[in-house]
Amino acid sequence: MIGRSLLPAVLWRLLFAAAMSLFAFPVTAFAHEIRPAFLQIDQTGPARYKVVWRTPVLSGMRLPVVLRFSEDIRDVTPPAERALPDSLVESRIIDTDDGGIAGKRADFVGLQATITDVLVRVHMLDGTVTTTMIRPSQPWIDFATERSPLEAARIYFVSGFEHILMGIDHLLFVLGLLFIVRSRWMLFKTITAFTVAHSITLAVATLGKVEIPALPLNATIALSILFFGPEIVRAWRSQTSFTIRHPWIVSFAFGLLHGFGFASGLTALGLPQGDIPFALLLFNLGVEAGQLAFVALILLLIAALKSIEIRLPRGMELLPAYVVGGLGAYWTIDRIVAMFGGLA
Repeated sequence: MIGRSLLPAVLWRLLFAAAMSLFAFPVTAFAHEIRPAFLQIDQTGPARYKVVWRTPVLSGMRLPVVLRFSEDIRDVTPPAERALPDSLVESRIIDTDDGGIAGKRADFVGLQATITDVLVRVHMLDGTVTTTMIRPSQPWIDFATERSPLEAARIYFVSGFEHILMGIDHLLFVLGLLFIVRSRWMLFKTITAFTVAHSITLAVATLGKVEIPALPLNATIALSILFFGPEIVRAWRSQTSFTIRHPWIVSFAFGLLHGFGFASGLTALGLPQGDIPFALLLFNLGVEAGQLAFVALILLLIAALKSIEIRLPRGMELLPAYVVGGLGAYWTIDRIVAMFGGLA
């Protein structure tokens, strides 16, 4: 049985300690709210390029990163800034005096002090498209190296994988499922339902078919985590409820919400419409791989610690419920406050 009978007491204690450490960090440092910046460069002439530089806005604050080209690149038009609900977009035209962008460099000043990546996409007149992910550890790009479609696929896949693993609220939701699911077959059905559901809404949101405001969405996702606190208590007491009897249905319903959250990590890039299907597929595969890796890690911990006999007071066995419910309540309140603050 997945739940109280298969979770060794020591694992419950470790999960409690790990989860409580999350309170040491700002809520806004987690989940789908960590969005990459995006630099799009389109060649429009032999030595001329259109540049779109998009930086995310979090809690009303712009990502403190400045785009700076090398000295042999000059602005034809000054940067024009446009504010969107979740980002700031800066557009300009640049020119290279010696005939092309190859061999030039762009620096992302301040990126090394953040935990945000930058996706760079360069579209040349001959149809060549290169995609590169810039990390804070190396906050610049040299435009000399061509990259294959396989490299672009790797970048989107890794972005999805990292997105789910940094999405503490999404992982906590999956963890809550593990505490109430009572068999491995039901676990398979529940995780599959969550996967199918968030794949549907990830697709429709990324393709622009449905749009949900970010602030209410974030609050609802937090509420879905809070929902599992009482359910874990019921499972621990060997009680039942609709959620405990049919976790896959609840998982599917909430998975639809979480899919919109995953979509923010992809739609925030502002990719051209032609690139979205390819990026969507690889990003979603990365999300699934990260989710399965997390579930596998928890199950391995259960298997490794099952034989350890550590007696804890009975009341401490409820700590996971308090952690899941407490963090869910904290995030719910924080995001509702942010929602009404944004409407003020």
